[in-house]
Parts: sequence; C-alpha cells; structure tokens
Amino acid sequence: MRCPNCGSLEDRVVDSRSSREGREIRRRRECIACGKRFTTYEYVEDASFTVIKSDGRREAFNRQKLLNGIRLACTKRPVSIARIEAMVDEIESEVVGMQEREVDAKQIGELVMDKLRKLDEVAYVRFASVYRAFKDKKEFVEELSKLLSNEQ
Repeated sequence: MRCPNCGSLEDRVVDSRSSREGREIRRRRECIACGKRFTTYEYVEDASFTVIKSDGRREAFNRQKLLNGIRLACTKRPVSIARIEAMVDEIESEVVGMQEREVDAKQIGELVMDKLRKLDEVAYVRFASVYRAFKDKKEFVEELSKLLSNEQ
C-alpha cells in the first residue's frame, strides 16, 4: 500500500479486524518511512452487475459512488458514517438479491430514497432534489408537502 502521507510503498500491518459481518477486513498500517498510521479495507467484490443509467448508458456498479451520494445528502445531519455504510450494504444486498445482471439506476435510486425517508427526512429531501432533478421550487414544495402529509 502507498502511504497517503509520504507515498512510500513500505509499511507494516499493526492490526487487522473483520467488519461488515465478515465481508471486509480493516487493516491498520504503519508506514516504515515516515511512521504515520493509516487504515485500509479489503473485501471481496461480489456485486458484479451493471447499472443502466437514465440515458441508456451502462456502467459497472460502483459502491463508492453510491456511498458518496448518500454521504452528501447526510452532510451535517445526525447520521453516522457507520449507519450510512450499513445502508449501502443493505441496498447492495437487495440489488444482488434481485439476481439480475443489469439493474436500472432508477431502482437503486428508489431504494436509497425509501431508506433515507425512514432514516432522516432532510437527507431524503436533499437526495430527492438531486435524484428527481426538480426543475423549480414548485416541484420541491410538492415533494415536501407529500412528506408532511405522510406524518399526519
């Protein structure tokens, strides 16, 4: 592994732990050159499916892209990184469970919105505003109205 501090390729593993129900190994490393410590994750890439984008393009599923989108929606919200990662795990498991080689991005987006709606309504509205590409404030207000009417 390349040290993120100095770029050296020489390091040693200080600690290894299993995480994500044994599907991932977290390794704590120490750079031999500069002495700084950093964390790496190792996991089996078992989600080999293609995402069909709204414009018809196809691309390999990218867990990090999904994680980043949810993380952005949850910025400055009381949602832990661990909970976000667990949500991504759940979504990935559900999509893999569909046993389809190709999955519409819309299906994944709907799964994300369903889980965010239950977790944090502000994060849900943030994600929905980007995902559904609201064209004006009227569409935004309509989505908020739906959310508020479901509470009562």
